[in-house]
Amino acid sequence: MNKRRLGIGIVVLLVLVSGLLYGYYGFLYKPVRNIEAERSAFVMPAHKLAVEYTSDSGKADGNYLNQTIEIKGKITEVRDSLIILNDKIVCGFDAMPMNADVNKDITVKGRCIGFDELFGEVKLDQCTIKQ
Repeated sequence: MNKRRLGIGIVVLLVLVSGLLYGYYGFLYKPVRNIEAERSAFVMPAHKLAVEYTSDSGKADGNYLNQTIEIKGKITEVRDSLIILNDKIVCGFDAMPMNADVNKDITVKGRCIGFDELFGEVKLDQCTIKQ
């Protein structure tokens, strides 16, 4: 009887461990999102997104966090691989677009990664400029 319980315990333990490993590797190695090819969940002016985050960042996170969004605004600063729209939206690019000139109106598509309360900026990554 004791050997039987031990055998059942080992089998249950192996099933649990293999399930945990499968779940861990499935989470760790899931495919990367292609934000450029995804359909935008929201399309809005840059100032509206900034106002929503500054007034209630928790509610805005509930709506926009990790969502693909398109925002329209004026380029106020260009540095490294970042474009800042309307002084409040920081858009991160893998490679800096050639047509990024200050004071130019553009539409940017990217993934919202949240609000930086220290600087008062909304951050997007994996951005592309829509033509």
